[in-house]
Amino acid sequence: MNAPGTLLFFWDYDTQWGADRSRLGGGAKDWGSLEFTHTDELLNLHAQYGVPACFAVVGSAALPGKRPYHAPEQIRRIHDSGHEVGSHSHRHEWLPALTRPALVDTLRQSKDALEQCIGAPVTTFVPPYNQPFDYAARGSISLSERREAGRDRTGLGRLCSALRETGYRFCRVAYRPLHVRVAEYICRRRLDGPQRPAGIRGVMCVRLNTPCGFLQPSIEMLNRCARRGGFVVVYGHPHSLRSGNSQDVSQLLRFLTEVKRLRESGRIVTRLPRELLTT
Repeated sequence: MNAPGTLLFFWDYDTQWGADRSRLGGGAKDWGSLEFTHTDELLNLHAQYGVPACFAVVGSAALPGKRPYHAPEQIRRIHDSGHEVGSHSHRHEWLPALTRPALVDTLRQSKDALEQCIGAPVTTFVPPYNQPFDYAARGSISLSERREAGRDRTGLGRLCSALRETGYRFCRVAYRPLHVRVAEYICRRRLDGPQRPAGIRGVMCVRLNTPCGFLQPSIEMLNRCARRGGFVVVYGHPHSLRSGNSQDVSQLLRFLTEVKRLRESGRIVTRLPRELLTT
């Protein structure tokens, strides 16, 4: 019998810092205030289903100040509820455009603000926008990042080197090798599979293998890992909990119900990134 599959569950906690830096059309957005009431609801749901999550938090949100930019009390509640608090940069910067000194600066500022807030180490990092994608060592080339960010850009190798230097040990990544993208273009569908942690420049990394949210592809990957082993990596944004899209609470409840069923049958275990570092 195969070993059970492993679920890594993430919430990207952007607050208004992320809304101000939205890369969607139309510039800054106004959904930052939704982060807080929705996160309260999420904490209750995760407690009800017994599913731990890693909340990737913008570091500036942990500093003293008012909502929708700051919420140190809620960040402490996330930590006190048994979830992991990771970093999502300091002010939701687009990392490919950062020089190495600027990258190190945002990593250090975020880590320090979060650790001072929760009184515990922060070892996990989640890049805003899931970028950089550019990782030539594994055949992942991002022409858009190279075009927009220029010559002195941050690729995934530079990011992981800076993470190691600043004390992080785990990173959620999203690069997709060119041969996979070509095959997906031909097949007209995603070709994801169960994942395993892999080291990049001394940092443990796990690749996303589901689209954002909790629709059928995420449930199918969950069941695939339950049958074959490996990691299923899912994520959403608290501000989208009542959006009617793939991250809506109706989809989340369906996903959590399936997690509960598979966990009770011994086919799925739920883990936090920090727990992987001790095995």
